Amino acid sequence: MEMYIISVILATILIIPFALKTFSPYLWMDILYFGDLLRIFVRFVSRRRRRPLFFVLDRFLEQTAALPHKPFIVFENEIYSYTHTDKRSNKVANALRTQRGYRAGDTVALFMGNEPAFLFTWLALAKLGSPVALLNHNIRTKSLLHCFNCCKAKVLIAASELKDAVEDVLPSLTEQGVTVLLMTKHCDTPGIESFSDKVDEAPDTPLPQSLRSHITFKSPAVYIYTSGTTGLPKAAVVNQNRLLTALAVLASNGVMPSDVIYLNLPLYHTAGFIVGFIGSIETGSTIILKRKFSASQFWDDCRKHSVTVIQYIGEVMRYLCSTSKRENDKDHKVRLAIGNGVRADVWREFLSRFGNIQVREFYASTEGNVGFINYAGKIGAIGRVHFLHRKLFPYTLVKYDTERDEPIRDANGLCVESPKGETGLLVSKITDIAPFVGYAQSEEQTERKRLRDVLKKGDLYFNSGDLMRIDKDNFIYFQDRVGDTFRWKGENVATTEVSDILTISDCLKEANVYGVQVPGHEGRIGMAAVTVEEGAQFDGSKMYSHVVSYLPSYARPRFIRIQNAVEVTGTFKQMKVKLVEESFDPGRIQDPLYVLVDNEKAYIPLTSPVYSSIISGNIKL
Repeated sequence: MEMYIISVILATILIIPFALKTFSPYLWMDILYFGDLLRIFVRFVSRRRRRPLFFVLDRFLEQTAALPHKPFIVFENEIYSYTHTDKRSNKVANALRTQRGYRAGDTVALFMGNEPAFLFTWLALAKLGSPVALLNHNIRTKSLLHCFNCCKAKVLIAASELKDAVEDVLPSLTEQGVTVLLMTKHCDTPGIESFSDKVDEAPDTPLPQSLRSHITFKSPAVYIYTSGTTGLPKAAVVNQNRLLTALAVLASNGVMPSDVIYLNLPLYHTAGFIVGFIGSIETGSTIILKRKFSASQFWDDCRKHSVTVIQYIGEVMRYLCSTSKRENDKDHKVRLAIGNGVRADVWREFLSRFGNIQVREFYASTEGNVGFINYAGKIGAIGRVHFLHRKLFPYTLVKYDTERDEPIRDANGLCVESPKGETGLLVSKITDIAPFVGYAQSEEQTERKRLRDVLKKGDLYFNSGDLMRIDKDNFIYFQDRVGDTFRWKGENVATTEVSDILTISDCLKEANVYGVQVPGHEGRIGMAAVTVEEGAQFDGSKMYSHVVSYLPSYARPRFIRIQNAVEVTGTFKQMKVKLVEESFDPGRIQDPLYVLVDNEKAYIPLTSPVYSSIISGNIKL
C-alpha cells in the first residue's frame, strides 16, 4: 500500500508539468511576471519612502558612485564614463546659473538632436530643479513657438545646427524676454548667446541639493510632446513620480548592468528618453548613442560595440528586414529587442533572419496610465492579461462606434464592455496609483482624454484612443487607433491639428484628415478629403509649400482628395470610415486625387499607373 501511494505521488509529480504545459502553458511565465511586478512595486514603494525624497537624478548619482569609470555614453568616437557625465553636467549647471534670465527651478526647453550634450544638459537641469521641455528638433516656426509656449519656458537651449530654426522664431522669443542659448563657442546673432564656451570655462563642482529642495513627486520633470508634433502638439506632463516609475522599464525586461544598449530613437520621444536613457540609469548599462536610425549601419554598429540590447518601433524592424541579406546577419551579440508596433509577419521575418533574439513588445503612451508587456513572447501580441496587473491598474475594453467616434452606451448611460475576442476601446481607471496628469496649458485637451460613467456612475477613466482585442488565451492585441489620431513613421499624427494647418491655406475651405493603409508599411499614411474655397482653384505647388512650411514630413498628407462637400454625421462630425475604406484608389474614387511628390515640390494628379507603382512598392513613401 505504501509503495502504491509513493508510486501515485511520483506519477502525479511527473504528470503535473505535462498537464500544466497542455492546459496552462503560460502559468510559469505568469508566476515569474507576478514576481517581477511584486519586486518592482516593493522597490518603488521603498524609494517613495526615502527622505530626503529620492528621484531619478539620485539613482544616477548612486550609479556614478558605484561605477565611476564605467562607460555610460559612447557616441561616435568618444566614450563618456559615469564620472565624466556627472562632472560635465555639473559644468553645464554651473554655467547656466550665471545666465541672466535664469533661476534654478525655471522651466527650460531643450532643442537638440541625439548627442551627449542632450543628456548632460538634462542631468544639469535636474540638478538645478528645473523641468525640461523636450522639443522635437524637426519642428519649425509656428509649431516650434507653440511647443515652447506650452510649457512657459524661460530659457531655450539649442544645438548649434538648429541656429536657423531658432532665428526664425527669435523676434517672438525676444518679445517674451526668453534667454536663448546656442551650444556653440561663438554666436554673432543679437539675442542669441553662445553657451558651449561658458560650459567649458565653468567649474565642475557639485550642485547643492538645496537647489532642488522644492521638488515633490507631483512636480513636473519633463514635458514630452504627443501627436507627433503635427502643427499644434500637446505637451504631456511627466511628473517626478512617473519618471521614478519609469526607472524600472528596462530592469523589468531583464536588462542588466553588463548589457550594452543601442539607442538610435529620438531622445525627445518617450521611447528614446524614458526607455533608453532613464531605463539605463536604473540598470547601470552602457548606452551606444546614435544621431539617428540607419538601417545600413545598424548591425555593423551592433557588432562594433558588442551591443546586447536594441530598441525598436515597428518601422525599425521593417526597415532592417528590407535591407539586403548578408551572410553575417546572425553574427552579433544582440539578445534582447524592446519596443512596440511591430507586425506579426515582420516579427517572424526578423527572428528568422537575425537569429534567436528575445522580442519584448510592450504597449504604453506618454500620458497614459496603463501599459502592457508581452512577457510570454507571443508573436503579434502587445501584452497579456494578468490578475495582479489588472488589480493595480484597473482597465477594460468597451464597445466603440467608429462612425460616431464615441463609446457605445447602454440605456443607463454606461459603457458596454467588449466580450473576449471582440475589439474594444482600451480605457483605464484613473486612481492614485494610476493617475492621469494631462497636458500643460490645455485643460480642454486633458478633459477630452477623460471618460466618465464607464462601468458605474461617477467613475473616471483614461481614454487611450486605442482599439484592442483580448483572445481566449488572455493575450492582448493592438487593432487600430480611433478618431483623431493615426500613426505613421513611428509618429502619432493628430488629424484635427493637420486639418487646422490645411485650412489656413489660401484655397481650402474644409479638410477632413485621416490615415490610410499602404501595403508593406506599418501604420497609416496621411490623406485629406478637402473642399476648395468658392472662386479659388487648387494649386498643387502652393499647397506643397504650405504643408512643408508648417508640418514635419511624416505629418504631411501624402494624398489629397477634392470633394464638393465634406460629409458629416447626424451630429455634424466628419465621416471618415467610408473615406478610409476607399483609401487613395483612383479606380474607386471619382473625385480628383493628388499625391505629394517631393522631387517636383508639388501635389500632382494621382493616376492609375502611379497608384499601381505605390501599391507594388516601386514608389517609396
